[in-house]
Amino acid sequence: MSIDAKFRHTPEEPSACLGDVVDALCDLVGGHMRVRRDSACPLVLPSRDVLIQCVDMLRSVLFPGHFGRSELSDESIRFHVGATLDHVLRELEEQIARGLCFAKEGRPDCPGHCEREAARLTRTFLGRLPEIRRMLATDVQAAYEGDPAATSPDEAIFCYPGIQAIINHRLAHELYRVGVPLIPRIISEHAHAVTGIDLHPGARIGERFFIDHGTGVVIGETTVIGNNVRIYQGVTLGAKSFPKDEDGNPIKGIARHPIVEDDVVIYSGATILGRITVGAGAQIGGNVWLTKSVPAGARISQAQTMSRDEYTGGSGI
Repeated sequence: MSIDAKFRHTPEEPSACLGDVVDALCDLVGGHMRVRRDSACPLVLPSRDVLIQCVDMLRSVLFPGHFGRSELSDESIRFHVGATLDHVLRELEEQIARGLCFAKEGRPDCPGHCEREAARLTRTFLGRLPEIRRMLATDVQAAYEGDPAATSPDEAIFCYPGIQAIINHRLAHELYRVGVPLIPRIISEHAHAVTGIDLHPGARIGERFFIDHGTGVVIGETTVIGNNVRIYQGVTLGAKSFPKDEDGNPIKGIARHPIVEDDVVIYSGATILGRITVGAGAQIGGNVWLTKSVPAGARISQAQTMSRDEYTGGSGI
């Protein structure tokens, strides 16, 4: 039987009853449906659409005139920033409360505790926006200086996917740092979907960080990146292995990703795995597969890694 014939609808097939389909889809056994059953915690899951809108508004505050309203003046910019932050404060506080409520499902003091904690966390986060803005300014400058095709810092802000990804990351990372559940990952995965750059919000990234081109970059949760680091498309900073507990489940939260020190350049397609250290000023060549630490100032090429790594009987693979 041909593939086309195998999947072709035939008149003999019984028509589906809408009620049966609804019942099957609403059957919670083994499913991934989240329905609030207790009235003590009435909040629903965070809204991805609202969070994306919050990020867009925050982007217009971090880079006023570049995003959002473009006709800002010296007189109107303070009103724009203040009004936008006031709106973000209310929207983000609700979304954080929703995330906390689900993360702490079953607490007898929910949702009152979640709402109070959300108010505190939201204001803590907003208080860190000036530092986020300072860090992003160094990233923009690094992009302009690091790419000869960039005609101005404004072009990097408007056009570069690496800048969009790092804006989302620095926002998500601060939420992650203060202990907000779920929402940082939603923000980072939105940038991943748009740019093809996968930055886990837990990764710690220093100043003047530049991702050139960007597509296919993956940076894991416990990665630590120093200042003035530049990486190219297709780079992976990942885990080499996943230690498991006595039940065979991966152990969460352990340091398993690389440490990349200051002034490192990692060229396209390089894969760096495990809790190893790439020393300050090192250059990692394209398509290198690296599972061992390298010293400061090292120059690692694909040929060198092939000659240094010896695999006997499949060990190390």
